[in-house]
Amino acid sequence: MRQHDAEVPDANATYVFAVCRDPDPSSCAGLPGVTHEAPVRLLALDSFTAIVQTVRACDFTDEAWQSRLSDQRELERYARAHHDVVSAVAAACPTVPLPMATVYHADERVREALAKETDRFRAALKRIAHHAEWGVKVYAPPAATAATAATAATAATAATAATDDADRRTGRPVVPTDRGRPAAGAGLAYLERKRGAQRLRERSQEDALRTAETVDEQVGRLATASRRLRPHPQPSTDRRVQILNATYLVAERRSEELALLTRTLRERTGAEIELSGPWVPYSFVGEV
Repeated sequence: MRQHDAEVPDANATYVFAVCRDPDPSSCAGLPGVTHEAPVRLLALDSFTAIVQTVRACDFTDEAWQSRLSDQRELERYARAHHDVVSAVAAACPTVPLPMATVYHADERVREALAKETDRFRAALKRIAHHAEWGVKVYAPPAATAATAATAATAATAATAATDDADRRTGRPVVPTDRGRPAAGAGLAYLERKRGAQRLRERSQEDALRTAETVDEQVGRLATASRRLRPHPQPSTDRRVQILNATYLVAERRSEELALLTRTLRERTGAEIELSGPWVPYSFVGEV
Protein backbone atom coordinates (compact mmCIF):
# COMPACT_ATOMS: atom_id res chain seq x y z
CA MET A 1 0.00 0.00 0.00
CA ARG A 2 2.99 2.24 -0.46
CA GLN A 3 1.99 5.33 -2.42
CA HIS A 4 4.21 7.83 -4.19
CA ASP A 5 1.39 9.78 -5.78
CA ALA A 6 2.59 13.16 -4.55
CA GLU A 7 4.05 14.57 -7.74
CA VAL A 8 3.11 18.28 -7.66
CA PRO A 9 6.34 20.04 -6.60
CA ASP A 10 4.70 22.88 -4.62
CA ALA A 11 1.98 20.76 -3.03
CA ASN A 12 1.79 19.19 0.40
CA ALA A 13 1.18 15.48 0.96
CA THR A 14 0.25 13.28 3.91
CA TYR A 15 2.80 10.80 5.25
CA VAL A 16 1.23 7.88 7.15
CA PHE A 17 3.21 6.14 9.91
CA ALA A 18 0.65 3.71 11.30
CA VAL A 19 -2.95 2.83 11.98
CA CYS A 20 -4.12 2.26 15.55
CA ARG A 21 -7.12 2.14 17.83
CA ASP A 22 -7.80 4.64 20.65
CA PRO A 23 -4.34 6.28 20.71
CA ASP A 24 -3.17 8.56 23.46
CA PRO A 25 -2.87 12.02 21.83
CA SER A 26 0.14 12.79 23.99
CA SER A 27 2.06 9.75 22.70
CA CYS A 28 3.23 11.55 19.56
CA ALA A 29 3.46 15.05 20.99
CA GLY A 30 6.86 16.56 20.36
CA LEU A 31 8.04 13.81 18.02
CA PRO A 32 9.85 15.30 15.01
CA GLY A 33 8.72 12.61 12.58
CA VAL A 34 10.31 12.77 9.13
CA THR A 35 10.25 16.58 8.88
CA HIS A 36 10.49 19.53 11.25
CA GLU A 37 8.06 21.58 9.17
CA ALA A 38 4.86 20.09 10.60
CA PRO A 39 3.87 18.15 13.73
CA VAL A 40 2.99 14.48 13.89
CA ARG A 41 -0.80 14.32 14.33
CA LEU A 42 -3.82 12.06 14.57
CA LEU A 43 -6.16 11.59 11.62
CA ALA A 44 -9.56 10.09 12.46
CA LEU A 45 -10.79 7.31 10.18
CA ASP A 46 -14.18 5.59 10.28
CA SER A 47 -13.08 2.82 12.64
CA PHE A 48 -9.47 3.62 13.47
CA THR A 49 -6.96 6.43 13.74
CA ALA A 50 -4.04 7.08 11.42
CA ILE A 51 -0.81 8.66 12.65
CA VAL A 52 0.24 11.15 9.99
CA GLN A 53 2.38 14.16 9.19
CA THR A 54 2.15 16.81 6.48
CA VAL A 55 5.23 16.74 4.24
CA ARG A 56 6.34 18.42 1.04
CA ALA A 57 5.24 16.37 -1.96
CA CYS A 58 8.46 17.06 -3.84
CA ASP A 59 10.42 15.20 -1.15
CA PHE A 60 8.56 12.00 -1.92
CA THR A 61 8.46 11.77 -5.68
CA ASP A 62 9.86 8.54 -7.14
CA GLU A 63 12.99 10.39 -8.25
CA ALA A 64 13.56 11.97 -4.82
CA TRP A 65 13.02 8.69 -3.00
CA GLN A 66 15.29 6.71 -5.31
CA SER A 67 18.00 9.29 -4.68
CA ARG A 68 17.46 8.93 -0.95
CA LEU A 69 17.80 5.15 -1.17
CA SER A 70 21.37 5.58 -2.40
CA ASP A 71 22.28 7.76 0.59
CA GLN A 72 22.74 5.35 3.49
CA ARG A 73 22.91 8.04 6.16
CA GLU A 74 19.77 9.79 4.95
CA LEU A 75 17.92 6.50 4.60
CA GLU A 76 18.83 5.54 8.16
CA ARG A 77 17.61 8.92 9.41
CA TYR A 78 14.20 8.36 7.81
CA ALA A 79 14.01 4.79 9.08
CA ARG A 80 14.77 5.88 12.67
CA ALA A 81 12.28 8.74 12.49
CA HIS A 82 9.56 6.44 11.18
CA HIS A 83 10.28 3.79 13.79
CA ASP A 84 10.39 6.32 16.65
CA VAL A 85 6.87 7.50 15.88
CA VAL A 86 5.52 3.95 15.50
CA SER A 87 7.16 2.83 18.74
CA ALA A 88 5.87 5.80 20.73
CA VAL A 89 2.29 5.20 19.61
CA ALA A 90 2.52 1.40 20.00
CA ALA A 91 3.60 1.83 23.62
CA ALA A 92 0.11 3.15 24.39
CA CYS A 93 -2.22 1.14 22.12
CA PRO A 94 -2.32 -1.64 19.50
CA THR A 95 -0.62 -0.26 16.39
CA VAL A 96 -0.16 -1.50 12.83
CA PRO A 97 2.95 0.06 11.28
CA LEU A 98 2.79 1.05 7.62
CA PRO A 99 5.80 0.79 5.32
CA MET A 100 8.24 3.68 5.38
CA ALA A 101 7.38 6.41 2.86
CA THR A 102 3.66 5.65 2.64
CA VAL A 103 2.48 8.98 1.21
CA TYR A 104 -0.85 10.22 -0.20
CA HIS A 105 -1.93 13.45 -1.88
CA ALA A 106 -4.02 14.62 1.09
CA ASP A 107 -5.87 13.53 4.20
CA GLU A 108 -8.97 12.62 2.21
CA ARG A 109 -6.94 10.27 0.01
CA VAL A 110 -5.62 8.63 3.19
CA ARG A 111 -9.17 8.03 4.40
CA GLU A 112 -10.25 6.60 1.05
CA ALA A 113 -7.27 4.26 0.71
CA LEU A 114 -7.21 2.98 4.27
CA ALA A 115 -10.98 2.46 4.38
CA LYS A 116 -10.50 -0.27 1.75
CA GLU A 117 -8.27 -2.15 4.23
CA THR A 118 -10.62 -1.95 7.21
CA ASP A 119 -11.04 -5.71 7.58
CA ARG A 120 -7.31 -6.33 7.44
CA PHE A 121 -6.56 -3.62 9.98
CA ARG A 122 -9.25 -4.93 12.29
CA ALA A 123 -7.81 -8.48 12.13
CA ALA A 124 -4.23 -7.27 12.63
CA LEU A 125 -5.10 -5.04 15.59
CA LYS A 126 -7.04 -7.84 17.25
CA ARG A 127 -4.13 -10.23 16.75
CA ILE A 128 -1.39 -8.00 18.18
CA ALA A 129 -3.34 -6.41 21.05
CA HIS A 130 -1.37 -6.81 24.30
CA HIS A 131 1.41 -8.63 22.42
CA ALA A 132 4.97 -7.79 21.43
CA GLU A 133 7.48 -9.22 19.00
CA TRP A 134 10.60 -10.96 20.30
CA GLY A 135 13.58 -12.10 18.27
CA VAL A 136 15.50 -15.31 18.99
CA LYS A 137 18.84 -16.15 17.42
CA VAL A 138 20.59 -19.42 18.22
CA TYR A 139 24.23 -20.26 17.58
CA ALA A 140 25.73 -23.73 17.65
CA PRO A 141 27.57 -24.48 20.91
CA PRO A 142 31.23 -23.37 20.55
CA ALA A 143 32.28 -26.53 22.39
CA ALA A 144 30.81 -28.62 19.59
CA THR A 145 33.20 -27.13 17.06
CA ALA A 146 36.18 -27.65 19.35
CA ALA A 147 35.07 -31.18 20.18
CA THR A 148 34.69 -31.99 16.52
CA ALA A 149 38.22 -30.83 15.78
CA ALA A 150 39.65 -32.70 18.77
CA THR A 151 37.79 -35.88 17.90
CA ALA A 152 38.98 -35.66 14.32
CA ALA A 153 42.58 -35.27 15.48
CA THR A 154 42.22 -38.22 17.85
CA ALA A 155 40.70 -40.35 15.13
CA ALA A 156 43.52 -39.47 12.77
CA THR A 157 46.15 -40.37 15.37
CA ALA A 158 44.41 -43.64 16.19
CA ALA A 159 44.16 -44.57 12.52
CA THR A 160 47.87 -43.95 11.99
CA ALA A 161 48.79 -45.90 15.13
CA ALA A 162 46.61 -48.81 14.03
CA THR A 163 48.36 -48.92 10.68
CA ASP A 164 51.78 -48.93 12.34
CA ASP A 165 50.74 -51.73 14.71
CA ALA A 166 49.48 -53.78 11.82
CA ASP A 167 52.77 -53.33 10.02
CA ARG A 168 54.73 -54.44 13.09
CA ARG A 169 52.57 -57.55 13.64
CA THR A 170 53.10 -58.66 10.08
CA GLY A 171 56.81 -58.03 10.31
CA ARG A 172 56.78 -55.16 7.86
CA PRO A 173 59.03 -52.28 8.81
CA VAL A 174 57.39 -49.01 9.68
CA VAL A 175 58.64 -46.49 7.18
CA PRO A 176 59.05 -42.98 8.68
CA THR A 177 56.48 -40.61 7.23
CA ASP A 178 59.04 -37.88 6.65
CA ARG A 179 60.79 -39.94 3.98
CA GLY A 180 59.96 -39.56 0.35
CA ARG A 181 57.83 -42.69 0.14
CA PRO A 182 54.59 -42.97 2.19
CA ALA A 183 54.31 -45.72 4.77
CA ALA A 184 52.36 -48.86 3.95
CA GLY A 185 48.67 -48.29 4.65
CA ALA A 186 49.04 -44.49 4.61
CA GLY A 187 46.47 -44.17 1.82
CA LEU A 188 43.94 -46.25 3.75
CA ALA A 189 44.54 -44.22 6.90
CA TYR A 190 44.06 -41.00 4.94
CA LEU A 191 40.73 -42.20 3.54
CA GLU A 192 39.62 -43.29 6.98
CA ARG A 193 40.45 -39.85 8.37
CA LYS A 194 38.43 -38.22 5.60
CA ARG A 195 35.47 -40.51 6.24
CA GLY A 196 35.71 -39.87 9.98
CA ALA A 197 35.81 -36.11 9.47
CA GLN A 198 32.78 -36.30 7.18
CA ARG A 199 30.84 -38.38 9.73
CA LEU A 200 31.71 -35.87 12.45
CA ARG A 201 30.56 -32.95 10.30
CA GLU A 202 27.28 -34.69 9.54
CA ARG A 203 26.76 -35.53 13.19
CA SER A 204 27.52 -31.94 14.19
CA GLN A 205 25.04 -30.63 11.60
CA GLU A 206 22.36 -33.04 12.80
CA ASP A 207 22.94 -32.00 16.42
CA ALA A 208 22.72 -28.33 15.44
CA LEU A 209 19.46 -28.88 13.56
CA ARG A 210 18.00 -30.75 16.53
CA THR A 211 18.99 -27.88 18.82
CA ALA A 212 17.38 -25.33 16.51
CA GLU A 213 14.18 -27.37 16.30
CA THR A 214 14.09 -27.82 20.08
CA VAL A 215 14.40 -24.09 20.73
CA ASP A 216 11.86 -23.17 18.05
CA GLU A 217 9.38 -25.75 19.31
CA GLN A 218 9.68 -24.74 22.96
CA VAL A 219 9.44 -20.99 22.32
CA GLY A 220 6.69 -21.59 19.76
CA ARG A 221 4.53 -23.28 22.39
CA LEU A 222 4.70 -20.16 24.51
CA ALA A 223 4.10 -17.75 21.61
CA THR A 224 0.87 -16.85 19.87
CA ALA A 225 2.55 -16.93 16.46
CA SER A 226 6.04 -17.33 15.03
CA ARG A 227 8.07 -16.87 11.86
CA ARG A 228 11.34 -18.49 10.81
CA LEU A 229 13.69 -16.06 9.10
CA ARG A 230 16.80 -16.54 7.03
CA PRO A 231 19.98 -16.71 9.12
CA HIS A 232 21.87 -13.44 9.14
CA PRO A 233 25.28 -13.54 7.45
CA GLN A 234 27.99 -13.34 10.08
CA PRO A 235 30.99 -10.97 9.89
CA SER A 236 34.21 -12.66 8.81
CA THR A 237 35.60 -12.14 12.33
CA ASP A 238 32.62 -13.95 13.92
CA ARG A 239 33.23 -17.70 13.94
CA ARG A 240 29.82 -18.52 15.39
CA VAL A 241 27.41 -20.59 13.32
CA GLN A 242 23.83 -19.29 13.41
CA ILE A 243 21.39 -22.20 13.38
CA LEU A 244 18.12 -20.37 14.07
CA ASN A 245 16.81 -16.89 13.35
CA ALA A 246 13.16 -16.56 14.31
CA THR A 247 10.67 -14.06 15.62
CA TYR A 248 7.75 -14.68 17.95
CA LEU A 249 4.54 -12.88 18.86
CA VAL A 250 4.28 -13.18 22.63
CA ALA A 251 1.61 -11.94 25.03
CA GLU A 252 2.89 -9.19 27.29
CA ARG A 253 1.94 -11.17 30.40
CA ARG A 254 4.29 -13.99 29.32
CA SER A 255 7.45 -11.93 28.77
CA GLU A 256 9.07 -13.07 32.02
CA GLU A 257 8.17 -16.66 31.20
CA LEU A 258 9.92 -16.23 27.85
CA ALA A 259 13.09 -14.91 29.50
CA LEU A 260 13.12 -17.85 31.93
CA LEU A 261 12.57 -20.36 29.12
CA THR A 262 15.46 -18.85 27.16
CA ARG A 263 17.82 -19.24 30.12
CA THR A 264 16.66 -22.83 30.63
CA LEU A 265 17.24 -23.69 26.97
CA ARG A 266 20.74 -22.19 27.10
CA GLU A 267 21.63 -24.46 29.99
CA ARG A 268 19.94 -27.54 28.51
CA THR A 269 21.33 -27.30 24.96
CA GLY A 270 24.65 -25.56 25.55
CA ALA A 271 23.84 -23.28 22.62
CA GLU A 272 24.26 -19.51 22.63
CA ILE A 273 20.75 -18.01 22.50
CA GLU A 274 20.17 -14.28 21.93
CA LEU A 275 16.80 -12.88 22.96
CA SER A 276 15.89 -9.39 21.72
CA GLY A 277 12.79 -7.29 22.24
CA PRO A 278 10.13 -6.40 23.00
CA TRP A 279 9.49 -4.81 19.62
CA VAL A 280 6.54 -3.41 17.74
CA PRO A 281 5.15 -6.55 16.01
CA TYR A 282 6.10 -5.59 12.44
CA SER A 283 6.35 -9.24 11.43
CA PHE A 284 2.79 -10.12 12.43
CA VAL A 285 0.59 -7.39 10.98
CA GLY A 286 0.39 -8.84 7.47
CA GLU A 287 0.83 -7.04 4.17
CA VAL A 288 -0.95 -3.77 4.78
